[in-house]
Amino acid sequence: METLLQVAVSLESMTEPPVEAVLFDLDDTLVRYRRSPGSLLGEAFEACGTDHLFPVEAYYDRFEEFADRTSSMAELRRECFAAICESRGYDPETGRQVADAFAEARDHRNVEFLPGAEHVLRTFAGRYRLGVVTNGPQDAQAQKIDASGVGEYVETVVYAGHETATKPAPDAFALALDRLDVAPENAVHVGNSVESDVAGANAAGVGSVWVSDSSADIEPIPDDAPGPDDRIESVSALLPPPW
Repeated sequence: METLLQVAVSLESMTEPPVEAVLFDLDDTLVRYRRSPGSLLGEAFEACGTDHLFPVEAYYDRFEEFADRTSSMAELRRECFAAICESRGYDPETGRQVADAFAEARDHRNVEFLPGAEHVLRTFAGRYRLGVVTNGPQDAQAQKIDASGVGEYVETVVYAGHETATKPAPDAFALALDRLDVAPENAVHVGNSVESDVAGANAAGVGSVWVSDSSADIEPIPDDAPGPDDRIESVSALLPPPW
């Protein structure tokens, strides 16, 4: 007959490692702009007196391509818009002019929490070590962190593309956990992108929670890639935690 100690040891060996830290993506996971990039892009085209040369989705698709090459959001956008225009047969300089008009209208402090996000951070702050791992130039992302109030709840922010390679490279996750002094197996990352958040967390040995808005087109998971450990439809569904 097993002793109580043997039973306890057996149960412990079957238990998943406890979660000590939760990392979050920033854009469209915790916060969003009050004025959408799509509306600002339309205004920028009009300010430059041009047709709508490309949709905002083209900007989203190529954003991360320029994140490791540029040191500011304004520079990133100028080079990105120039490349998009050139690929569509337009003058790259026109793209840079549109980017400048976009920058004049964009206020990176004009952001807000997604529904339920601040409540999640407030609740988790008493239970876990918290951090943010975000792609994008530090100048813009830091303004969002400060203006939204995210900085009041998290202990560290890693600006991937500035301090490390961009997600999905595992470096940014490793840096955040090193600062928090938490092992990867004791951490979870929450984000809205399969390509950067889920794949990056998996590569870093961190648990992954995919925030997939049911009202949006579902981002496909490649056949040869592991999926997220959990999937939720909004960040508010993190309460109670799914892990």
